[in-house]
Amino acid sequence: MNIQTRLQSLQQRIRSALDRANRKGGVAILAVGKSQPPPKLLRAYQLGLKHFGENYLQEALAKQAALGHCEIIWHFIGPVQSNKTRVIAAHFDWVHSVDRLKIAQRLNDQRPTWRPPLNVCIQVNVGGEASKAGIALKQADELAQAIQGLPRLRLRGLMTIPPPASDFENQRKYLRQLRELKASLGYDWDTLSMGMSRDLEAAITEGATIVRIGTALFGEREN
Repeated sequence: MNIQTRLQSLQQRIRSALDRANRKGGVAILAVGKSQPPPKLLRAYQLGLKHFGENYLQEALAKQAALGHCEIIWHFIGPVQSNKTRVIAAHFDWVHSVDRLKIAQRLNDQRPTWRPPLNVCIQVNVGGEASKAGIALKQADELAQAIQGLPRLRLRGLMTIPPPASDFENQRKYLRQLRELKASLGYDWDTLSMGMSRDLEAAITEGATIVRIGTALFGEREN
């Protein structure tokens, strides 16, 4: 199956999920290119996708160089290390994985002045998993208040990577926590970054505005 066919199937899944959730739209595909070569990303771009997400900095920089002629909006979606913040702040339009004030402050201070404020999401660990990054649900408001005061960042909303679940209702259980957290905090945010190839229907049901799609778009990773 080629990328065009996969994209058409993916778009149909999104339309069906929106219909079931009685939503009119408002879901963007973030094409996750981890371990995929630049020609595949270029094909997805040629098919109309503009938002691309990368987990690993060096891999992302190589792809940005190869695809510099494309008007791509680049999202960093992997864990942010302190020694990588300067490069991330300079080369990305979005960062989905802010979970510490120290990281937020470094991204703010190192964002080039000629670029617009960096769009960021707070990563929340809804399952409380020790193996995953993300702030605890109860700590999100304190971090949000601090980020709101950083002028070179624009806090857009929340992101999560929930525990794996094979059935629809258990998928919804974790994703619902992020939706409810966003509603309870009361900020004027427009982004819930949640849902991947395996659980995008549950994520859309719970209000996702960005779904991060790798395998369902590109196929299995090449390495």
